[in-house]
Amino acid sequence: MAQTVCVLLDATDAARLAAIASDRSRPLKHTQRARIVLLSAERLSVQDVARGAGVSCPAV
Repeated sequence: MAQTVCVLLDATDAARLAAIASDRSRPLKHTQRARIVLLSAERLSVQDVARGAGVSCPAV
């Protein structure tokens, strides 16, 4: 059974997270966390979020 994480974002928060995720001058841990939250908001499974963010399942 696939696990999912349910995160609700409004447009403002999603835009701010997208800016963080694409900012190459930020620390890697910040950009990865932003990607995890953005992918989780799309209602993807934990495995898909981990794959998309380039992290492990426990990190998600």
